[in-house]
Amino acid sequence: MKVADAGKFPRTIGEALCWLLPLALIACSSGGRVPTVTSPWANAGQLVLVTTPGWNASQGTLRTYESTTAGWREVNAAVPVTIGRSGSAWGIGLHPDQPGPSKVEGDGRAPAGVFRIGSAFGYAPASATSMPYLAMSATHYCVDVSGAALYNRVVDERVVGEVAVAGSTEPMRRDIHVNGDQRYKLGFVIEHNPEGRRGAGSCIFAHMWRKPGEATAGCTAMDEPAMQRLFAWLNPRRQPVFVLLPEAEYRRLRAAWNLP
Repeated sequence: MKVADAGKFPRTIGEALCWLLPLALIACSSGGRVPTVTSPWANAGQLVLVTTPGWNASQGTLRTYESTTAGWREVNAAVPVTIGRSGSAWGIGLHPDQPGPSKVEGDGRAPAGVFRIGSAFGYAPASATSMPYLAMSATHYCVDVSGAALYNRVVDERVVGEVAVAGSTEPMRRDIHVNGDQRYKLGFVIEHNPEGRRGAGSCIFAHMWRKPGEATAGCTAMDEPAMQRLFAWLNPRRQPVFVLLPEAEYRRLRAAWNLP
């Protein structure tokens, strides 16, 4: 954040507001007019939106939208999803800091906010998606040990070594390691905390649920047909983003964030 030059003071209320609002999100005009907000996701052509009844809710609804010249257009039918067993809290993504609860490692909350969608992954060697796809093996883990050098990264133990994944509780082939668990059969990365800030939460995915209505440790889960539709629809050239918000926050931020 820049500091105003010594000896200069705002001449109007509009200029004063421009000095006080976050400079990373606005561009103040020299005349103090109302600034135009440009979001880091302004070029997104696809948007996955999950809304929940409140911060502590573990159930929600997922909708998908495409950007058109007339604005956002909803595609496909809305589907039920589950999120963290303790609800949600603000994560670290493309959005600016917001007042309210913040996501921390192990809190059982899904990160709220706007996030880039990363690689798709699954158990099969290949999948019907145009997204970058990672075929998981028995030696793939997501490192959920806060403070580890590879915290919040999906890695192959054969490449990084056994010590690098020591203590991780997130094997990516849950069918092999966790009694045939199919939850990671299809999924994609939600890029929360991409820089791996210590203790801020890790290994956040959209994936299949084990059974309807079962909450997660912080991911977003759905049935297999819904995940298959997302795999077929998502296009990396359209710079897709994932948005999760409690309904009250969605209403508060919808216009400012140019949400559907």
